[in-house]
Amino acid sequence: MPRPRGRAYIGAALCALIVAAALPARDGTAARRTSSDAVPILMYHVIAAPPRGAPYPELYVDPKTFADEVAWLAAHHFHAVTLQAAYDHWRRGAPLATRPVVFTFDDGYRSQYASALPILRAHGWPGVLDLTVRNENDRWGMPPPLVRRLIHAGWEIDAHSITHPDLRTLDAPRLQHEVQGARTLLRRQFHVPVNFFCYPAGRYDATVVEAVRKAGYLGATSTEFGLGRSSDLVALDRVRVNGGDGVSGLVAKLKTLGVT
Repeated sequence: MPRPRGRAYIGAALCALIVAAALPARDGTAARRTSSDAVPILMYHVIAAPPRGAPYPELYVDPKTFADEVAWLAAHHFHAVTLQAAYDHWRRGAPLATRPVVFTFDDGYRSQYASALPILRAHGWPGVLDLTVRNENDRWGMPPPLVRRLIHAGWEIDAHSITHPDLRTLDAPRLQHEVQGARTLLRRQFHVPVNFFCYPAGRYDATVVEAVRKAGYLGATSTEFGLGRSSDLVALDRVRVNGGDGVSGLVAKLKTLGVT
C-alpha cells in the first residue's frame, strides 16, 4: 500500500544532527550517528511454536529460533534500542548505541513476556510492546501486571489501537477513539509516555495519519519492508520476522536492506 507523502503528512525536513561520538551509550558502547540515520526495526508477533491449525502460522516464532536470532545480532555487534531512543537521536542528536536495532512486538501476547523478555534481558536489551488495549483481557494476551513487569525491565509501551480495526473504515469519532483513546488509556494505566503508534495490520491512509498526528504521537510504525528513517516518522518501515525465517532468513532480509 502506498504511504502518504508530502508536507501534510510527513512534516518539514529534519535539521542536521550533531552527535558527540566520544560519549558512551547506556550499555557502554561508543555512540555514533548511524549510516543514513537508518535503523532496522524488527517486527515480531507470537514467540511460541504455532499450534496445529493456527490461521497465521508465520506469525509464530518459536523461542529457540528467536534466541538464535538475538544471539546472532549480539555476536555481530548489534545493540537493541527503543523507538524513543532512535527518535531522540534523530531529532535531538542524543547518543545512540552502535549498530542499533529495535525489537517491536505487535498486539500483546503473553508469550512476549514469557519468552521474549528473558531472552532479550540476558543481553541487557529492551523491547517495544505495541499493545492492543483489548488484549489485556484475553487469556492469551498481556494482562496489566505483566505489562508493568515489561516496563520495569526497560521496555517501551506503545499503542496499537483499542480493538485492532481497519482504521481506514472508521468514522471520525471512532477513529479518534481508537487512536487518541488508546494513548489516553495506556498512559493513564501505566504512567508511561506512549509516544508511538503502530497501525493495525499496517493499514492507514491520509486521514489515519492525520489522526495519529493530532493525538500527539511522535511517530508510527507500518508493515512496509525497509529501514526506519528520520524522514518518515509517521510511517516507519519495519522488517517482518516470520516463523520460517530463522537466522539465515533474517540475515538475508537485513542484507537486502544493506545492513551487514
